[in-house]
Amino acid sequence: MTVCTGNICRSPLAQLLLATRLSDLGVAVESAGVRGLNAAPMTPEAIDLAVEYGVAEDAADAHRSRYLAEPMLVAPDLILAMTRDHRRAIAELAPSRLRATFTVREFARLAGDVSDDELAAVAGKTPGERLRAASALVAGRRGLVAAPSDPADDDVIDPYRRDWDVYLTSARQLVPALDQVERVVRLSTAG
Repeated sequence: MTVCTGNICRSPLAQLLLATRLSDLGVAVESAGVRGLNAAPMTPEAIDLAVEYGVAEDAADAHRSRYLAEPMLVAPDLILAMTRDHRRAIAELAPSRLRATFTVREFARLAGDVSDDELAAVAGKTPGERLRAASALVAGRRGLVAAPSDPADDDVIDPYRRDWDVYLTSARQLVPALDQVERVVRLSTAG
């Protein structure tokens, strides 16, 4: 699950990129917004970025925003917020899911400290169980891996109603973090 504010820029871009990259694994990826819009399409700029990064245009065009509700947070094995404020909102809705909730850049920073061998060795009978174990392994790096000097470095900037350069900056923050997410999912679910 990916989460941002209105579910029309960052979280659907992350959702669609992960769904595209992980399509061979049959991984379900969803997104929602903590405040926002109901059934709104992605912004044209976010659609352009999605297509540029390999998402099918019809998939990007089909996205409609959803408002985050507590029941949506029960099933995901991994919850990726775009900012620390979004992570806080998730924790308020579902405190029991805090260990599985990260900002996407925080997850990437922590996962960078976990070896491929550690991820491939996580225990679990199903891919979901192994992904939950991998998420716990990454969460265990909290407090052990140096925090960024600027806490905002764990956030993905919001490009909504801003110029194209801000959309590009947002994507440059998001895409490398998704590389780490893909790595963790692939290695842990392979079993």
